[in-house]
Amino acid sequence: MTCAETLANRNVFCSWSGGKDSCLALWNAVQAGARPRLLLTMMVETGQRSRSHGLSLDILSLQSAALGIPLATRSASWDSYEKVFTLALEGIRSEGIDTGVFGDIDIEDHRRWVERVCSTQGVGAILPLWGRDHRNLVEEFLDAGFEAVIISVKEEKLDKEFLGMQLSGEILDRFAQVGVDASGEGGEYHTVVTNGPLFSRRVNLATKGSVLRDGYWFLDVAGSL
Repeated sequence: MTCAETLANRNVFCSWSGGKDSCLALWNAVQAGARPRLLLTMMVETGQRSRSHGLSLDILSLQSAALGIPLATRSASWDSYEKVFTLALEGIRSEGIDTGVFGDIDIEDHRRWVERVCSTQGVGAILPLWGRDHRNLVEEFLDAGFEAVIISVKEEKLDKEFLGMQLSGEILDRFAQVGVDASGEGGEYHTVVTNGPLFSRRVNLATKGSVLRDGYWFLDVAGSL
């Protein structure tokens, strides 16, 4: 399924990490005529931070408010992830939302999983970024006027000095110099989006420190609008 074929005037949810890729996918969907009705974020078992990017529920809620799109969260371990996600899709489908927008780029296993699980609930899966050049995607994100801050880095790939830096062309050049993928598709880094054309106002971040967890440095931040 492609944006052109399916998204005009369609009610969609966005699989929301809070980072640049899910945001750009949402932007592409809106540009294609979709009506975003929900952000869906999977959380760790405690429900206090996102499983993908380690973002706090507070930050995700601020993004939701700035975007004007309701946030739904579900808590799961990796073992229960598919079951919990499937139940979430069932509920979303019952609300008349039959299409999901995902920010995956080129990890085939992710795509197969998304399409398989969505199909069990009669939900279409749209991947607007799929197969596109990684650097071009980040440049499209920046050129559209979005702003994002680096919120985590893989310890073995990047120094924690990058935490808190705003994503830019200069940063992409530095990534290229050390062999880090522009999109961070291998998990080299993650971002939190703070502003852009979909946002009614900026999400302001205040740094509280950093923590090393499971091989990743995470920036601990508080937020406000």
